[in-house]
Amino acid sequence: MKKFFIKICKFLGYEILDQNHFSSPTLGKELNEELSILNEKSIVLPLGEVKITKKVNSILIILRMNTDIEIWDQNRRRLFEYPKIEYTKRSLNSLIRSINFLKNKHPTINVKTIIVDDNSSSENLNIVKKVIDGYNIEIINLDYSKYEKKISEQKNKETFANLASLLKSFEIGKDTGEDLIFFVEDDYLHFEPMLEEMVASYERIASQLNKDIFMCPSDYPYLYMNNEKTNVLIGNKRHWRTVDKTLCTFLTNKNLLNKYWDNFYKNCLDRHDPFEKYLNEIYSKEICISPLKSLSLHLTNINSSYGLSPLIDYKKLWEENEIND
Repeated sequence: MKKFFIKICKFLGYEILDQNHFSSPTLGKELNEELSILNEKSIVLPLGEVKITKKVNSILIILRMNTDIEIWDQNRRRLFEYPKIEYTKRSLNSLIRSINFLKNKHPTINVKTIIVDDNSSSENLNIVKKVIDGYNIEIINLDYSKYEKKISEQKNKETFANLASLLKSFEIGKDTGEDLIFFVEDDYLHFEPMLEEMVASYERIASQLNKDIFMCPSDYPYLYMNNEKTNVLIGNKRHWRTVDKTLCTFLTNKNLLNKYWDNFYKNCLDRHDPFEKYLNEIYSKEICISPLKSLSLHLTNINSSYGLSPLIDYKKLWEENEIND
């Protein structure tokens, strides 16, 4: 009778949870294992099951890279005080590890990565090519001339280049993105489960809310400086909270990129205050969430409120992503 009952439950799409043995007979798993099934259902104890309606088939990762400038718009050194190329190397290594983690768990998800390079030296470019050798990662060199008539005249070349590389990244997402699009910069270190958690939590939360969303992988300290209201949501294996500001590393999908293209485009035409002015305007209309605690670390100066996420072992993650030349 028990086996027959389990078969009936499976046929009807129900799951049985046996709290005595801490297992699920219908899933054939212990309850401390991964119970969710990508593109089908998300299960979190004791909240139950969310049917996945916002399915993810692919993710386009667009990474903006500058291997020379220490910290744009600041006369400071980053945490650990290495040359910028070292942050790019470790950032790429952590991103590759996160991609592999996602692909190993969910091989049907198509992942493509494009690097928009802001005119790295041949020496630095060769270092980067060694890091990405053997992976599906394309490097596109930024052509300044395409943006000289679009972007307002800036005080320095670095600001112009930053705006140009951001616009180039958005254009690539608009032209070639199909599903999820992850815009990311080369001074972030990512925890290995970052992408898997982002994709699985996107599916769960977007399906639960029945709308497309924005996601930021970093828990920025500056968002704790004011007493602002937020909502806390349950993702795959993280709590997430609603935020109304991000920097330029975030994930969304093609529909929202098209819907708010004017905001994306205008944000790149001049140096605004804040820099992400027109991106932040979107979050007053759409839901944007960030994880508790952080999935990615922004390695800026240790005193920057825009940088180091709270309650994280920075040195451990830094050392885990060291690459020996």
